[in-house]
Amino acid sequence: MRKLELLAPAKNLECGIAAIEHGADAVYIGAPRFGARSAAGNSVQDIEQLCLFAHRFGAKVYATVNTLLRDDEVSDAFLLMDDLKLVGVDAFLIQDARLLRSGFNIHASTQTDNRTPEKVEWLGKMGIKRVVLARELSLDEIRDIHSRVPDVELEAFVHGALCVSYSGACYASEYCFKRSANRGECAQFCRMKFDLIDANGEELIHQRHLLSLKDMCRIDALEELAEAGIVSFKIEGRLKDVDYVKNVVSAYRRRLDKIIAKYPQKYERSSIGQVEYNFEPDVRKSFNRGFVSYFLHGRETEMASFFTPKSKGEFVGRVKEVNYPYSITVSGTATFANGDGLCFFNSSNELLGFRVNRVEGNRLFPHKMPKELTSKTELFRNEDTAFTRLLKGKTAVRSIPIKIIMGLTATGFRLKAQSMEFRQPVSFDFEAAHEKAEKVQHDNLVELLTKLGGTCLSCKEVLFEDDADKYFVPRKLLSSARRELVCRVEDAIGEMLKARPSEFGSGIDKDFEPDFTTKNKPKVEMEKPKTFLDSRPDDLLMQCRYCLRYELGYCPKHGGHKIRWCEPLSLRLADGRRFQLQFDCKQCQMNLYAK
Repeated sequence: MRKLELLAPAKNLECGIAAIEHGADAVYIGAPRFGARSAAGNSVQDIEQLCLFAHRFGAKVYATVNTLLRDDEVSDAFLLMDDLKLVGVDAFLIQDARLLRSGFNIHASTQTDNRTPEKVEWLGKMGIKRVVLARELSLDEIRDIHSRVPDVELEAFVHGALCVSYSGACYASEYCFKRSANRGECAQFCRMKFDLIDANGEELIHQRHLLSLKDMCRIDALEELAEAGIVSFKIEGRLKDVDYVKNVVSAYRRRLDKIIAKYPQKYERSSIGQVEYNFEPDVRKSFNRGFVSYFLHGRETEMASFFTPKSKGEFVGRVKEVNYPYSITVSGTATFANGDGLCFFNSSNELLGFRVNRVEGNRLFPHKMPKELTSKTELFRNEDTAFTRLLKGKTAVRSIPIKIIMGLTATGFRLKAQSMEFRQPVSFDFEAAHEKAEKVQHDNLVELLTKLGGTCLSCKEVLFEDDADKYFVPRKLLSSARRELVCRVEDAIGEMLKARPSEFGSGIDKDFEPDFTTKNKPKVEMEKPKTFLDSRPDDLLMQCRYCLRYELGYCPKHGGHKIRWCEPLSLRLADGRRFQLQFDCKQCQMNLYAK
């Protein structure tokens, strides 16, 4: 039986709790320092509160300490990890190999550039039990890694923003803006506008977002990923707000639960508790630049969002009629609300937006009518007022459901709790006289026994044995007995969770100190696999599986159009800085160099 984990992002404590409430089996959250999102750090106290909440359901909390460290920061990182372990953090995501000797459960962050079986095997030999794979890997490549390194857990991104470069292999932000992506300070170089220039100086494309990718969505491929060997399904978004977390986590939780229900002898959830939703999740309604499965089934066209790096949201129809300057009529089945934010691409392929001031069926009255809006224009909604309002309320309740059975004993009564979440029933006997009630007690007893507010439990079924509901029990006595039963149930759940085998092993041995130097070289089987970073030229800024040639339809390897320009090509920023492109067709990769 393999445990499947839905792993959600936590920008802060609020987002982390929302992720657990909406069905996440684990969350990853930025530590106060040394996280790959420097703007998403959290205090040790907040992370402790998140651990306390998550552990009630057997959910995990992972802290990101995944930047490259300066020599004078290593000891501080160790101290921070000590503090976080004491408050309950279950594992750490790292990039800097010096933290391997820290004595903790370690996950190799995607920042360690994990794209080959050799790299994953080497990390496993270092004592790492889980590796976060490069986003660019296909199902076949994931399957190959799992078959060759079956003892290392594999984690894969399934949703969210994409970096155009292999993670951990991008130096563009540092080169251009002195803000290192490997230090958590990425300046979003890949979301900028560029000109595409050929070797003769001819401008082929003017000021487009040529490196800005759409967002990943693999919600329809979760079963395939599980079959390929993935155990943790990771949602990107440590800079996203709580509404995003609620919606996306809920959508993936439902889909993953269907897979687990389909194969009950093969998969199970890695945490406990059931979620009741008060809304219908839809990933299209949260921030997105359009969706792509991103190499999962091989290369695909239209991976990039050339015309905007911003969210365009969901497609809602086409303009049927423009009644300038007052209103437009929209064809389609979408419903609208006052305050909706709509956007469209004009004739110059620029993304423009407007706010809906009033709605009359499919007739919309913009706050200010855009002059560029014409008949047949595609409309997208990037702010759904009704959906946002819904997300601001209580959208989910997670609990551990129990069934309470009340029966008689020789000297009183017995309360017994049963649940699918723990094997052995939990009971509590209390003494009370067997006094027949003058009035029917059933409804009053059910109401009292199901009052479980403030706990992680819920009860929707109460059964009575031996006609126990026909006896009178003092309200105060029964309330006290219910509280004692709840305490015993919570203790039993805690003991059960402690007894579960750890998915993460016992962590790196504190005495283990890997040697990465050429002097006193480690044994051959412990050598680190060579990557392009080992001999990276100083001017190599990115290595990408995404390829502009392919995106534009001119890939000679995949039967594209005949190339009509003189290479090498270059990208040029608006300020005139240029970057040369190299197409490595043998590796099917594109490299970007400083020029």
